[in-house]
Amino acid sequence: MRIAIHQRCGVVAVFLIAEFTCLGANFSWAVEAKSQLASAMSAPQSGSATVAPPEEHGLSAKAVELARFSNFPITNSMVVSWIVALALILFAQVATRNMNPVPSGAQNFLEWLVGALYKFMADLIGPHLAERTFWFFATIFIFILSANWVGLIPGVGSIGWGQQTPHGFKIDQPLFRGANADVNMTLAMALVFFACWIFWAFREVGPVGFFKELFAPKGESQGVMRLLMVVVFFAAGCLEVVSILFRPISLSFRLYGNIFAGENLLEAMSKLVPGLGWLVAIPFYFLELLMGLVQAMVFMLLTAVFTMLICQHETEGPVAAHD
Repeated sequence: MRIAIHQRCGVVAVFLIAEFTCLGANFSWAVEAKSQLASAMSAPQSGSATVAPPEEHGLSAKAVELARFSNFPITNSMVVSWIVALALILFAQVATRNMNPVPSGAQNFLEWLVGALYKFMADLIGPHLAERTFWFFATIFIFILSANWVGLIPGVGSIGWGQQTPHGFKIDQPLFRGANADVNMTLAMALVFFACWIFWAFREVGPVGFFKELFAPKGESQGVMRLLMVVVFFAAGCLEVVSILFRPISLSFRLYGNIFAGENLLEAMSKLVPGLGWLVAIPFYFLELLMGLVQAMVFMLLTAVFTMLICQHETEGPVAAHD
């Protein structure tokens, strides 16, 4: 069991590197697309009078671009995601560098975390599917939870470039921004899951089984009832296809909306009472710590359940045989 846990730790660390690279590339594409769209929309209006943009209150909905290398934008949320990913990789490497039969310190914590997550996923989706997909679900949970909590550290969103106003110094370009408070990051993670979901479904049930799961009638029927069930289940399958295509959007906006709203809530509470903003925001920090854990768990559970629903017919046989 301990050897298996050690192998899982290594797989999780390797996938963190792969996900870090993939998310950065996807985020770059999304930011570039938005920039080009904004330029195209503003071009016909170049001859009209310049209208001052409305003043934004709270956290900006768009990440701030800090630098650009060969048309590759580096934003403040991207920097935080890199910091979180590198910190997790370094922690995993340090914790597994000198493995002891009796774990202690970082090794003990990592083994407990990975072992508890694996047991939880095996009970939820079955040992067979958990063995094949655990590397993704564990990584996504640990990464989202860490990114959510890092975004609550004082200085994230409050250190950067700004200007002096009658109401105090205002940060216009923060150096750091919560990674999941940027919809491009959450959308990239959802798209990575969507690609993995398709791969797992084809591997477990095959292309024919995949389409049968979506469109084929369930149960036993004959005659006219059989024909009616074919029509009904085909229509239900078309609706299911639409639902599947919207899953990345729902996953990304659920996570982004909760984290973005939480950071705006903290900023609003900190400005509610001048001079005592730090005190008023303390209870809401504990609320956001809990919310960060809940959102990481929800993202992991939804992706796991979506995977189990499409692969369950393949896994029921081995699980039942062992019972």
